[in-house]
Amino acid sequence: MKAQILATTAAAAMLAGCSTTMTDSAMAPAGDAAMANADIPEGTGYFASDSTLPFLAPDFSAISEDDYIHAFTQGMAIQKAEVQAIIDNPAAPTFANTIVALEKSGRMLDRVGNVFFALTGSNTTDRLTEIETEISPKLTAHYDSITLNPALFQRVKAVYDNRAAMAMTVEDAKLLENTYDGMVHAGALLTDAQREQVKSINSQLSTLTTDFSQRARNAMADQPVIFDTRAELAGLSEGDITAAANLATEKGYDGKFAIALQNTTQQPLLPAMENRAAREELFNASYHRADGTTDIDTRMLIAQIAELRAQKAALFGEPDWASYAMWDRMAETPKTALDFMEQMVPALAATQRREAAMLNTAIAADGGDYTVKPWDWYRYANKIKAEQYDLDEDAVMEYFQIDKVLEDGVFYMANQLYGLNFERRTDLPVYHPDVSVYTVFDRDGSELGLFYFDPYQRPSKRGGAWMSNFVEQSDLWGTKPVIYNVLNIPKAPEGEPQLVSFDWVNTAFHEFGHALHGFFADQRYESLSGTATARDFVEYPSQVHEMWATWPSVLSNYAKHYKTGETIPAEMIEKIEAASKFNQGYDFGETVEAALLDMKWSALTPQEAAALDTPEKVDAFERRSLEELGLEIDLVPPRYRSTYFNHIFSGPTGYSAGYYSYLWTEMLDRDSRKWFRENGGLTRENGDHYRDTVLSRGGTMDYFQMFQNFAGRQPDVTPMLEARGLIPGDEAADSEVADDGPATVGDAGGAGGDVVR
Repeated sequence: MKAQILATTAAAAMLAGCSTTMTDSAMAPAGDAAMANADIPEGTGYFASDSTLPFLAPDFSAISEDDYIHAFTQGMAIQKAEVQAIIDNPAAPTFANTIVALEKSGRMLDRVGNVFFALTGSNTTDRLTEIETEISPKLTAHYDSITLNPALFQRVKAVYDNRAAMAMTVEDAKLLENTYDGMVHAGALLTDAQREQVKSINSQLSTLTTDFSQRARNAMADQPVIFDTRAELAGLSEGDITAAANLATEKGYDGKFAIALQNTTQQPLLPAMENRAAREELFNASYHRADGTTDIDTRMLIAQIAELRAQKAALFGEPDWASYAMWDRMAETPKTALDFMEQMVPALAATQRREAAMLNTAIAADGGDYTVKPWDWYRYANKIKAEQYDLDEDAVMEYFQIDKVLEDGVFYMANQLYGLNFERRTDLPVYHPDVSVYTVFDRDGSELGLFYFDPYQRPSKRGGAWMSNFVEQSDLWGTKPVIYNVLNIPKAPEGEPQLVSFDWVNTAFHEFGHALHGFFADQRYESLSGTATARDFVEYPSQVHEMWATWPSVLSNYAKHYKTGETIPAEMIEKIEAASKFNQGYDFGETVEAALLDMKWSALTPQEAAALDTPEKVDAFERRSLEELGLEIDLVPPRYRSTYFNHIFSGPTGYSAGYYSYLWTEMLDRDSRKWFRENGGLTRENGDHYRDTVLSRGGTMDYFQMFQNFAGRQPDVTPMLEARGLIPGDEAADSEVADDGPATVGDAGGAGGDVVR
């Protein structure tokens, strides 16, 4: 079944959608007169037909905010009629007239959803937010009316039960299996009363999770930290101070300074700030986001979401939400994921304590009469790096301009590894002036698709970084991928060079790894295409591509000093490599803590969740859950606290019971890097092999088998632990290059994907 129908909210459904080259009435299999003659309504307005732009790209110049409600309403009506035609077909159920017909349904709904949910994530407005609030529960009810339709399920089941007698391709068989399993997971085998309960829960979750997402975004975008004096911002660059003054004026605080919060608990300006009280104020504003400290509070939303998810799991006979949600994951069970993470905790806890002691020594040497707190950690960690490794983070940034990172780094890597070429184009409308567009050409010179790049932070954009599609690859429809990457780089003041930290360099390579996963899709059915894989597999191809950021030939092509044009010195990269294992107590610890916190929320029974009936009890549960981990949570808080943990509380599923996937896929990633090193590194032969065995396979096969086909072995966690410095490792094994290059600079961490980070 198509990914949209399997989704239980609008956002999750639409971000996986696909545009089409066929009309909405073309859903009937060839030769089936009953289906062809079905009474399918005709759509009107912009989204009623395909875009006339190249690759069916959205024509943002022709789309009005007034188009969305009309298009959603019509799109749902058309798909409802298409599904009813499948049910009413007097012919016996077949793969073509039931499974493929269902896969083809809902084209207008796909078109509007692909655009609408892209904009609510990256460039929302008050009106789009209103529409999202209105339409999300309606879309949830619409998809439930399909997945929980008994008559439709009987036709699907008839085809599924006859599968042994059918001649199908591997992809056909996978589509049939996914369609049947997806409907069962949605509730097709429940009683009528239970199905009604599921519909009610899904509707409530849609409303609550949309509310959570909007509140969390507002707590970040609408509540900057206000400082009265320039002295409080001592240590920041002139550009940062000017930006703070401009933001304060924009927010109505003339003569003051405002710092906008960014996605994660830690804030990027903290290390540079010399004023400890100002650091503490900025950190606390981030840490206490949406927890009732201001007028925005998500705590009771969290409790309600957790209770409803636990109730839904119980309807399916599952002990908790994690057991229900992980049905299609590579790890399969909560125990597998927890055992995987918990084996890292002892070494990680020891690393946190050891690094905290080093920071306290640095503070004392600096004349401080206090012990390290989270708002001090990165300031003194960077000092130690600068002293022990002679590494100046600001000096490193001078070699990374975002345009060169993209065109001379990311694109160059894709050319060397896969033979791709890119051509900037200015003839296509975009949804914001900061967005750039490129045609992507394949290794044989043919057009592969379109790539949109949206790099800069703005109040209308949610935090983080992600990839998704305006158009999905599908041989069934003859469509090529139209893909966008969204980042949140703070924009430099006008006239200044757009320099970025290496974390953002890594993130750019990471998100384009997702894009490559989409561009190399080679599937007939869009619901199996590209990144339509398990949540704990989808981050793996993107993480692997981070390794090329410091590959010598790639690095020398894009890492040029913004003033002199000098290539980044080899000794600077060696220093970055030497420092990469330092500070893992925080960098790795905050991600592990967030992943384990997610599993704690997902392990609640309905009764346990119901008992969290006050904001104070929600706080206490979070605190208790973190303390049970055995990590230094007061020094290293989780990357996201519950109150702004968008990954797990926005949307009905998202990364809930799945944030561990960043760690799981890092295991696959680090073992894959080992394979690349052992087989010659950045070569077309290796790129073609990875494309053939992983990037082009979508969700068509077993993930362990996919990894086996690539690496010739099952994955091993050892390279990951060595790379993180949590266990001793062979120096040669830690290097990310063959004989002559530096190791990786380390992961940007974080999370992600729609694919988000």
